[in-house]
Amino acid sequence: MKLNERSLAFYATCDSPADNAGFLYKRGERHTAYHRRWFVLKGNMLFYFEERDSREPVGVIVLEGCNVELCDSAEGFAFAIRFGGSKSRTYVLAAESQEAMESWVKSLSRASFDYMRLVVRELEKQLQEMRRGLA
Repeated sequence: MKLNERSLAFYATCDSPADNAGFLYKRGERHTAYHRRWFVLKGNMLFYFEERDSREPVGVIVLEGCNVELCDSAEGFAFAIRFGGSKSRTYVLAAESQEAMESWVKSLSRASFDYMRLVVRELEKQLQEMRRGLA
């Protein structure tokens, strides 16, 4: 699939349902201050915007191959999205409450295709066991 800025911006703002959405604080990579951004999770893509009503995302994080974990930070309710590899970026985000943080960590942890593949395999295994039990 070929993606460009226009198709990503359309997908980020179209009417398809989001898996999660809300304000988070994102720590900058060079300037380590936190900035409040509107985040929208759709599938395995996490879009972030300057404001809730912005029409184009400031950035997108493709969540394949990442780990989501709680982290220590001066900002409360912080968590990190980490990717494998020595030159990979780590995104540090913070929610406004414990409940919001837990919701985001759960949603982000389930967002990759690898996770979905595991769920499908487990469901197929359970289905086979049920069929054996009925036979």
